[in-house]
Amino acid sequence: MKRRLAIVLAMVGVIQLHAQQRPQYTQYILNSFIINPAVAGIENYWDVKMSHRHQWVGLNGSPVTTYVTVHGPLTKSDYDRPTIAGTHASGTNPRGKAYWNEYTAPPPHAGMGFSFINDRTGPMNRFSAYGTFAYHIALSPSMNISAGLSAGVQQMRLNSEKLDFGVEYPVDPILQGSGELNKLKTDFNAGIWLYSSKFFVGASSLNIVPQGIGFDGGKLTGDSIAKLKGKLLPHLFLSGGFLTFLGEDFSLLPSVLVKYVTPTPASLDLNAKLQYRDDAWVGLNYRFKEGYAVMLGMNISNNLNIGYAYDFTASKLNNVTKGTHEILIGLALGNNHDDWCPKNIW
Repeated sequence: MKRRLAIVLAMVGVIQLHAQQRPQYTQYILNSFIINPAVAGIENYWDVKMSHRHQWVGLNGSPVTTYVTVHGPLTKSDYDRPTIAGTHASGTNPRGKAYWNEYTAPPPHAGMGFSFINDRTGPMNRFSAYGTFAYHIALSPSMNISAGLSAGVQQMRLNSEKLDFGVEYPVDPILQGSGELNKLKTDFNAGIWLYSSKFFVGASSLNIVPQGIGFDGGKLTGDSIAKLKGKLLPHLFLSGGFLTFLGEDFSLLPSVLVKYVTPTPASLDLNAKLQYRDDAWVGLNYRFKEGYAVMLGMNISNNLNIGYAYDFTASKLNNVTKGTHEILIGLALGNNHDDWCPKNIW
C-alpha cells in the first residue's frame, strides 16, 4: 500500500517540478488581471474575460485550463468620461499619437474583481475562486500606481479512476470512495502595477502561502513517503512593456514576463503585439527554451473582442503533440462611451 501511494505522490512531485503549478497563459497581455490583482478596476467599465486553453494537444492527460475573470471600478465619477477614442471616426486612428499625447491619468479610485479558474492535468484537477480589491492613485498627470490583493479558495482533486496500477494491484484503499479526494485550502495573491500612456511595469506573487499537497489524510508516515509529498509554492511574476508607433495607424507593444517558482529556474517570455488602429492585432511570443506562439485578434465592437493563440513546442514534446490552442473572448460591460480599446491597459 505504501508503494502504491508513493507512486501517486511521486506523480505529484513530477507535476510540481516539471510543469507549472499555476496555469500557463500565452495571451496574458490581453488580460493582465489573471496574473496581477492590482489591475482590477483599471478601466472605466467592467471587463469580462473568458478563456479556454488546451496545452500539448495529442498528449494524453495534457493540461486543459478554463477561466472567467470579471473586474471593474467601484465608482466611476470623473473617471467615466468620454474620450476621443469613443468616436471611432472614419479615416482617423482613435488610438493614434494625438490620443496618447492627450492622455490623463485616472483619478484615485478603487476596483474589485472575481476570478474562477479550472486547471486539469491528467488525474489532477485544481479549481480556484478569488475575490480581489485594488486601489489606484495618480503619481503625476499621466502616471498611476495601483496595489491589489486577492483572497480565495482552491481545491485539489485526484481522480482515482484515472489511475492504473495494473491487474496485480487493486486500487489503494486510501484512494477508494467517491473516486475523488478533495481538500479545500485558502489562497492569497498580491500585486502592484505602475502604468502611464507609454509603459507599464507590474510585480505580483500568487499562492503567497506555501501549502502541502497530501492525499493520505495523515494516515501514512515514513521517510520515503514524506520526501515525496508535494507543495503548492509561491509564484512570482514580473512584467513590463512600452508602447511605440510605426506610423499613425500601427502601434507596437513589446513586453516581457519573468516567472519564478523555487527551486526551478526562472522562465522568460518575450512578446510583441502589433495593432492596427483599434481594430485588430497580431503578435508573437517566445518562451525561452520552451517554444513560440502566434497571436491574432480583433475588436468586433466596442463591447466584444476575441483573441486566439497557437503555441509551437520547441522541446522533444513536439514529437508527440500538435501544439497548444488558446482562445480568449472579452466583454466590456458598461462601456458607456463606446471605447473600442482599453484606455489604460493595452
